[in-house]
Amino acid sequence: MVKSELADIGNIRVVGYQGLTVDFCHEISAKVIVRGLRVFSDFEHEFRMALANHRLAPDIEVVPLITSEDHTFLTGTTVREIASLGGDVTDFVTPSVAKALKRRFEELSEEDSGKFSISSLRD
Repeated sequence: MVKSELADIGNIRVVGYQGLTVDFCHEISAKVIVRGLRVFSDFEHEFRMALANHRLAPDIEVVPLITSEDHTFLTGTTVREIASLGGDVTDFVTPSVAKALKRRFEELSEEDSGKFSISSLRD
């Protein structure tokens, strides 16, 4: 989905990898890792990761970007949970992603006879 959503932007490549991020950065000659911060609790985790990555690869910089206030609550987990419960996620993702999520959770529901649930938003 990420590849199709970003296909029209010429200077972006979407590539999967396994292993350490800094090793992948060296493999593709990247010099910077950009990370997003939504809430204060993200800072502690990202700070520790940046220190570890710097220890492993001092030549690679980590740049944190702070989200706008409108998106501080938004996580992939929240979007997936809303979609899994049949909620409308079109305010959070593109129409094609919303459609793909709906289709996937309908498939899972059919396969598991309604036993699928992630559920903190359910009750």
